[in-house]
Amino acid sequence: MRPRKVVIVSRIFTPEPAAASFRLRALARGFAAEGADVTVLTTRPPRGMVESTAGEPYSVIRVPVLRDEYDYVRGIPQYLSFDIQAFARLLVMDADIVVSEPPPTTGLAVWASSVLRRRPYIWYNPDVWTAATITMDVPRIVTELMRVAETVSARCAGGVITVSEAMGAELAKVTGVKRDKMFVAENGIDTEIFTPDGPSEGLADPYFVYAGSMSEWQGADVFIHALAQLLDEHPDVKIHFLGRGSDVERMERVAREVAPNNVVFDGVQPPERTAAFTRGAVAALASIVPGQGYDFSKPTKVYASAACGTPVIYAGAKGVAADLVTENGLGQAVGHKATEVAAAMRAALEPSGLHDRDTGVRRRSDWARAHASLGASGRAAAKWVLSGFVRDRAR
Repeated sequence: MRPRKVVIVSRIFTPEPAAASFRLRALARGFAAEGADVTVLTTRPPRGMVESTAGEPYSVIRVPVLRDEYDYVRGIPQYLSFDIQAFARLLVMDADIVVSEPPPTTGLAVWASSVLRRRPYIWYNPDVWTAATITMDVPRIVTELMRVAETVSARCAGGVITVSEAMGAELAKVTGVKRDKMFVAENGIDTEIFTPDGPSEGLADPYFVYAGSMSEWQGADVFIHALAQLLDEHPDVKIHFLGRGSDVERMERVAREVAPNNVVFDGVQPPERTAAFTRGAVAALASIVPGQGYDFSKPTKVYASAACGTPVIYAGAKGVAADLVTENGLGQAVGHKATEVAAAMRAALEPSGLHDRDTGVRRRSDWARAHASLGASGRAAAKWVLSGFVRDRAR
């Protein structure tokens, strides 16, 4: 019997550092481990990033695309520059199953090509885009079109992979997709790279680290305002921001105004160096602005810090992310207010807080390996897809 042929379609993939990249790489590896023949259809990486698939059990096809001023594939023209090419290539590609990552415009391209080729596809749902656009400053027509695209992508799929029960419930509410066609593959981190064992960045001054995307809905400037409240007591403490995003320029302006010597923007870093920064930090930082449509998300930053043994300070609404942090002893969860964040950072810098940080390293890391391994999650999702669920649903 020949191997099942699986094509994963996404505008983002490694080496571009993002939660989606690592999640989809884990899924591709999971399919390969289950005996499938796997191809990833994606974009050319941003400038300065070198692709390396040596030793990987899948192949990659890359196409040129438009990127925005921050080198993201973000925005309708940028999405379509990939989606049109993906649709055309899928019409001639041999596949038994196609897996589609958002945005919903990509979902439409995969749905249309799947109808024409008469084959099933899977909708991978890490975020509910419609819920997010409702709170954004975009024309109503954009929100309505996104709702239609997301509804078609989810409801016409042979199955839906989602990253949490809360995310699945939100998707069902927005699109009407049936819960019995969903599989929950919890988000996580590469626990082979993000470990407590390995080099630290070795910086002289104590620091906090924020590693990942900096967009408006994360509101990471709250940490800069909080830091400014600590400088009289801790003049040497810093925050290192690793990553990029649409909010970086505004955050840089805020930093120049309130803490010009204590905030460092290090840009995008490879996973190995991100892990080194995280190991040496007093605490890692993660945030979500309440009421922006992402209250049911669990930031990958929480898993990355836990895997390295480093506590996290999460700033956001009470809910799934805050519960994840507090119920598992991964750090502190506070509101998205500078005063609350400053109190948490101050406590982390106290001798007792630093002691707790060091004594809890192994416990947090062990928790991550048991509950937040992307490898295990990807393998479970792949096994579910290949088990026959898609074939049965597509009949």
